[in-house]
Amino acid sequence: MMRTYKFRIYPSKRLQETIEEHLNICRYLYNYLLEQKTKNPKLNKGDTQKLITEHKKENPELKKVHSKVLQLVNNKLWGSLKALGKLKQNGHKVGRLRFKSSKNHYKTIEYNQSGFKVDYKTKRLKLSKIGEIPITLHRKIKGVIKGIIIKKEPTGKWFAFFQVEEEPKPLPKTNKVIGIDLGIDGYAIDSDGNKFENPKFIDKTLDKIKKVQKNLSRKVRGSNNYKKTKLKLINVYDKLNNQKNDFLHKLSRYYVNNYDKIVLEDLNIKSMVENKKCQKTLNRHILDGSWKKFINLLLYI
Repeated sequence: MMRTYKFRIYPSKRLQETIEEHLNICRYLYNYLLEQKTKNPKLNKGDTQKLITEHKKENPELKKVHSKVLQLVNNKLWGSLKALGKLKQNGHKVGRLRFKSSKNHYKTIEYNQSGFKVDYKTKRLKLSKIGEIPITLHRKIKGVIKGIIIKKEPTGKWFAFFQVEEEPKPLPKTNKVIGIDLGIDGYAIDSDGNKFENPKFIDKTLDKIKKVQKNLSRKVRGSNNYKKTKLKLINVYDKLNNQKNDFLHKLSRYYVNNYDKIVLEDLNIKSMVENKKCQKTLNRHILDGSWKKFINLLLYI
């Protein structure tokens, strides 16, 4: 079973610049491979992989980045092409795969098999051709680490995502079955008589969001004050999402730990939101409830 662990990392200013440089090189390579594929549609994944080796001779900048990272850029390109092909097969109207037009459109550096090492004693993450980065290991990593993804969130915080293969350990049997009804005021009401109130985090945050948005509208787009205010707004939404995720994870874990079989109603959330009879406030609470995510967490756990 594959599991992902997320840890905060703290690269120095110098290392942040190095990571940004590597991201830009990966973006360039992605665009180069996509361009070659566009010119010659007959190229396969192996062909574009060979192009990386050949292009290194013409562009020594590529040697600054670990070879496995460059290989995974090729994997990302072919993963995107495959996903686009599936959409077409399913009858969706899609265009061609787009080039990554700016550094903000290429957001992750990926390592697999090699090029990284975790030092648990010093709490450092070693990345080949980048350096050692302090990391907060708030929980033990169980299983074999298969890969690492480095990403900068819109808040400016950096994270490392560890892709780990571990042996699943079934929970002890409880021989209990539960039915759950999801709602607005009572987030979850179950057949055992338990009622979990909806925290409605959006109601507690909405005034602050409106205030910061109003302040942002008064700033000159692109100015330092605009960027600072926009970051404030991003942080407000980030806190809101963290609150919701914490609630959903704890509630889903409660049900998974205590029941062998969980039954839920079949909700058509899209139709509920599109219903013109629903009030604006009701729609906001439906979306804020993240029922689909809660259901997915029950299935995942």
